Amino acid sequence: MPIDPEFKSKMQVVEQHEGHPVWGPIEPPSKLGIHGEKVAVDFDICIADGACIDVCPVGVFEWFDTPGHPASEKKADPVNEDQCIFCLACETACPVEAIKVFME
Repeated sequence: MPIDPEFKSKMQVVEQHEGHPVWGPIEPPSKLGIHGEKVAVDFDICIADGACIDVCPVGVFEWFDTPGHPASEKKADPVNEDQCIFCLACETACPVEAIKVFME
C-alpha cells in the first residue's frame, strides 16, 4: 500500500529527526512513521532499493540505518528536503510508492 497522501491530516508530528518532522505514532523497530515535510518518506513501507537516491538530482536523501525493521534495515531519509526542486523523480522511481512530494 502506498504512502497516504493525506497523512498530515491523519497523523501528528511526534519528533524531529535530522531537521525534519516525523509523523507517527512510532514504535521502533517495527513502526517508524513518516519522515519529512516537503519530501515525505513512509519508513514503514520503504524497502531501501535506492532508486530515489539514484535519481534525485540534488541529493535530498541519505541512508539511515533502521536495524530490526521488517521491510529493510535502512531507509532513504529526506535529510536535505529543503534542496528539493520538485522534479518528482523520486516519487516516480519508488517501486513501493513510499514517497510523496508536496509542491509549495
